[in-house]
Amino acid sequence: MNSTVSVTFETAQGEKFAVEAPVGTTLMQAAIKNNVPGIEAECGGSCVCATCHVYCDGVDRSIIGEAGEQECELLETAAAERRETSRLSCQIKITPAIEGSVFSIPEAQY
Repeated sequence: MNSTVSVTFETAQGEKFAVEAPVGTTLMQAAIKNNVPGIEAECGGSCVCATCHVYCDGVDRSIIGEAGEQECELLETAAAERRETSRLSCQIKITPAIEGSVFSIPEAQY
């Protein structure tokens, strides 16, 4: 079994960042380690700031799971539009099942 997984982040401007992420870490950690723009992660992954918001369009929910209550509350305060596919990347674990998935980074609305 591979110890890393390839995932892609796509910015609101269409720029794509393919990264290798260690299994067991979070999507947010992979973005920060690879300097992916748009993932601020001000709280460091503690699920208290919503600055690691991503859209999981085209990603099977059974693979990444559903947002918990605290995550849902934070998504209501996110700077960008909340969608049905919105998640906080600090709450998505890297597993072999997400190999090749694309996660979109919303354009922040200030």
